[in-house]
Amino acid sequence: MNVNLPNVNLPKIKFVDEFKSFIARGNVIDMAVGIIIGAAFTGIVNSLVKDIVTPIIGVATSGMDFSNLFIALDGKTYATIAAAQEATAPIISYGVFLNAVINFLIVAFVIFMMVRTINRLKRQEEAKEAANPPVTPEEVLLLREIRDSLKK
Repeated sequence: MNVNLPNVNLPKIKFVDEFKSFIARGNVIDMAVGIIIGAAFTGIVNSLVKDIVTPIIGVATSGMDFSNLFIALDGKTYATIAAAQEATAPIISYGVFLNAVINFLIVAFVIFMMVRTINRLKRQEEAKEAANPPVTPEEVLLLREIRDSLKK
């Protein structure tokens, strides 16, 4: 079924034009690409921390886990967080918080080391480029001389 709509000239909405201009800017696209790359990089960092760094730290600390450290606010004593939660006791799970802080510090340190390594590699590459500037082909030099002589 075909529906013929009347040809109506809608007034241009300034907001739409501004939005198109905003989206078309390079920095918005760069930001979107950065977010996508950042999400992919997050997976790499999380795997590095979870699968490589954390097990090494676990061996070094004899598998120390703070997640079962808590304070029951009702004054009673519970063997585990699960038992306190089952009794619907209000608790402060400071062990879970400590694990989150430790995990954050590990992730931050791993990212720092990766960025530090990348920056060092960039500096080495820049030093190589500075030490070995690109050689200009002789044809280009000749064309420059001709251009300069024609300007005079």
